[in-house]
Amino acid sequence: MIENLQYNNERSPLAIPEYGRHIHKMIQQVMAEDNRDERNKQAQAIIGIMGNLNPHLRDVADFQHKLWDQLFIMSDFKLDVDAPFPKPDPEVLAAPPNPLEYPQSFPKYRFYGNNIKGMIDVVVGWEDGELKEALVYVIANHMKKCFLNWNKDTVDDRVIFDHLAELSGGKIVITPDDEVLTESNNLIRLTNRRFGKGSRQSKPKKYRNQKRRN
Repeated sequence: MIENLQYNNERSPLAIPEYGRHIHKMIQQVMAEDNRDERNKQAQAIIGIMGNLNPHLRDVADFQHKLWDQLFIMSDFKLDVDAPFPKPDPEVLAAPPNPLEYPQSFPKYRFYGNNIKGMIDVVVGWEDGELKEALVYVIANHMKKCFLNWNKDTVDDRVIFDHLAELSGGKIVITPDDEVLTESNNLIRLTNRRFGKGSRQSKPKKYRNQKRRN
């Protein structure tokens, strides 16, 4: 019995390991069938089994097309059956994917992040009004909070307004006489409370009494 044991490194590699070795063996048996009609019936049966193994894909568009493509892939594109979909091209599947282009942005003030710059670019195109003024105030206040996260000190509102004017290309100009942002201490306190910093949880009363008796 020990001589009949097989290790995975002695077996042929699986094209799609998610389906397991039994599905791959069934496909090999279909490929060995000489009768074409019988091969078609067996291929349809394997497609049904593959579909039962992936019930979460039943609502996905082209579900059957995906199964047939996977069937041909597991047969190393050698299975000759009448499929309802064209056989996939092995060269297309083997081709490396196109490189994904990531947006390259190097903001001058990294502590504000790219989202702030995107919001500023959007609000610049808005018409003047109460809604624009409210959004500008929210952006400036968030910029102040980001600045304090980067520099745990204090910052004058004039610095934030200067940065806002610079990032908007001079299209948003605010002075401390126009707006008063949230105080730095309040923003730091809200940030610490959000991340649980500076709060000491007292030990349970039961533990304190036990420690006192010891």
